Amino acid sequence: MSASRAFRLLTAATLVVVPVLHQPAAEAAASHARTTSAGTASAATPSGALGAACAAAADLVVAAPYDTVDGRRRAGTVTLYRGADRTAVLAQGEHGIPGEPERGDSFGSAVASGDFNGDGCADLAIGASEEFAGTPVPDGADGNGVVQLLYGSAGGLKPAGTLDMTRLGRDRDTDRFGAALTAGDLDGDGDDELVVGIPGLSEGGGVGVFGLKGRDPKGRGTLLTQATPWVAQDHLESDQFGAAVAAGDFDGDGRAELAVGTPADTVGTTTSGGGSVTIVDLRARQAGMYTQNSPGVPGEAEKWDDFGAALAAGDFDRDGRDDLAIGVPGEGLDAFQDGPMYGNGGVHVLYGTRRGLSAVGGEFWSRKTKGIRGKSLNTDRLGSALAAGDLNGDGDAELAIGLPGGDRVLVLPGTRTGGLTAKHAVVLTGRAGHPGDLYGSSVAVTGAGLAVGSPGSGRVTLVPSSVRKGSYTGLRTGAARTLTGHPAGLFGFAVAP
Repeated sequence: MSASRAFRLLTAATLVVVPVLHQPAAEAAASHARTTSAGTASAATPSGALGAACAAAADLVVAAPYDTVDGRRRAGTVTLYRGADRTAVLAQGEHGIPGEPERGDSFGSAVASGDFNGDGCADLAIGASEEFAGTPVPDGADGNGVVQLLYGSAGGLKPAGTLDMTRLGRDRDTDRFGAALTAGDLDGDGDDELVVGIPGLSEGGGVGVFGLKGRDPKGRGTLLTQATPWVAQDHLESDQFGAAVAAGDFDGDGRAELAVGTPADTVGTTTSGGGSVTIVDLRARQAGMYTQNSPGVPGEAEKWDDFGAALAAGDFDRDGRDDLAIGVPGEGLDAFQDGPMYGNGGVHVLYGTRRGLSAVGGEFWSRKTKGIRGKSLNTDRLGSALAAGDLNGDGDAELAIGLPGGDRVLVLPGTRTGGLTAKHAVVLTGRAGHPGDLYGSSVAVTGAGLAVGSPGSGRVTLVPSSVRKGSYTGLRTGAARTLTGHPAGLFGFAVAP
């Protein structure tokens, strides 16, 4: 896999929520432990779930899509933890997961969980965006991509099948199916739909939605592209529609809408890489687009801004409607910006209303925002990773923002009066003198606090939090712990509860 694709993986981290895979005792005794560059898989423990009949949940999952498995480089693994104890290392061909580890598969490029089959247990989807069906093409080419689906139960997670482009009625191509994943109840039927990002699709990218209207999540899905008649957007093959996805109930009607990032989208006729975000209401078959040129959105679209490279939905003002944070890691705030790999970075926040998301009252956050500590540098790439969740237990969500070029994470408290605030904001820093750690490449709000990935050094930092109502993050930075893996595997590329 080329260096440019490695960079793209690092700058497109996806939130993950995962239970632990269960292996019955007899089955565990019969199987052998698979050696990976992250270590040796143990017999897995009972897995997590949403309902009382489901097994107990894991605390954390860490993806390492470049891990070596059985001597095959960049095959990829997903490691599960309870507290700081590793409980399982998942790979293709292990624990009944279909397929086999192959060079360059990038298993763990994206992970998401939700109740996809409506039984009250948490199910798990794992993307392997660079997997090839049949004979792989030479290193450097984008993969076809697959998603491995596992269902939760009282006995733990059980492999349920493999999804790919053929489930959307299309032949496989260099689509990168599974490069991004999210879950949400998009049709209001009480269970979650699985949303699969397909940024390499020839129409400029695409999104596959599985499980709509009670359909089998393993069955035929619904394909959305910019060329879909009711989406009706101009597009180029390189737009990367679906490079980031998030689901949130932005109008408070009880069912989620879908946000789709298109970070390489051309805005207007000349602003290549300005980026856009499309808000999709699948039930109403309606779609609307935001760019930095949209009325009410601060600033303007510029080349290589990458608006929409990361997305996170959460209720920052506790009004019962989700709000949307949009990462713009390529945003240049200095007089000079050297090219598409640079950017001070920023984050736009659009707030939910009864009519959905609105740019009115929206915000733009950067290291130059009043009240934010530190100097803004054109290598920060603030907004490369985003996570939303209630860290301090007061009912509104906080927002964690990764700055992997600056080895930092900015955490903004939510409030019931005005949403996000710089008051009592926290800036977390990585190891001094280790810029190659890429601290902040991934962030996730867990049940115990905040997890921060540093895939350049194979480290994940766990920062616990506690209840503290008001405009506080609740983080206890002095009690942070570190998990370690192999840097070559990009351990910490994605992290989540």
